Amino acid sequence: MDLNADLGEGFGRWTLTDDDALLTCVTSANVACGFHAGDASVMRRVCDTAAERGVRIGAQVSYRDLAGFGRRAMDVPAVELAAEIAYQIGALRVFAEAAGSTVSYVKPHGALYNRVVHDEEQAAAVVEGVLLAGGRPAVLGLPGSRLLGRAEAAGLTAVPEAFADRAYTPRGTLVPRGEAGAVVQDADEVVRRSVGMAVEGAVTGVDGGRVAVAARSLCVHGDTPGAAALARRVRAALEEAGVSVRAFA
Repeated sequence: MDLNADLGEGFGRWTLTDDDALLTCVTSANVACGFHAGDASVMRRVCDTAAERGVRIGAQVSYRDLAGFGRRAMDVPAVELAAEIAYQIGALRVFAEAAGSTVSYVKPHGALYNRVVHDEEQAAAVVEGVLLAGGRPAVLGLPGSRLLGRAEAAGLTAVPEAFADRAYTPRGTLVPRGEAGAVVQDADEVVRRSVGMAVEGAVTGVDGGRVAVAARSLCVHGDTPGAAALARRVRAALEEAGVSVRAFA
């Protein structure tokens, strides 16, 4: 099982994620590319550290929404969205390659991530942007999403992921952040859920029922309070349960 986290979510003097600490325990780093967070200096620093520690670098692409942290619903024309996806990947690739690594995968962030679960046009635009950027990186997304379907159809590696600290609906989608209980706050519960998803391929949904989750990567949100300590606990618990923790790309 791969263990990923959102990194580089700072801007100028503002810092949100504890990048250095998280890069000691994750196997893949979803690096903000400047549209919801991140700037050139942040991207360069995270890529340098990730490459040094053997952590795979992924482009976390977003709607252009710094003020809303990429979590506000937006209607962006498909042609424009494809260009913006390619732009973000290209920006991160400069720093990844300068560090001796590359952009191994692409993962949408926030509102875009949730939108491409069901929206065929926006999912197609994201994949078009990935292809436009070149390099044929893998695409990380929710199992059964339109995004992963489009990625597979385009000949890209589609990687399904699960979320250690997010609540699930009975349909296997994430509970919207605006709803109560959307983020699992109890660290012990996060650890238990992580092991369950990795070992049993299932998690308890908000209705109390079992939800199938077939994933190759597990995400711990970098902006969660105590994220680095939580990620270390999750990794240790996975390894104790006999799960090999390694990058998918």
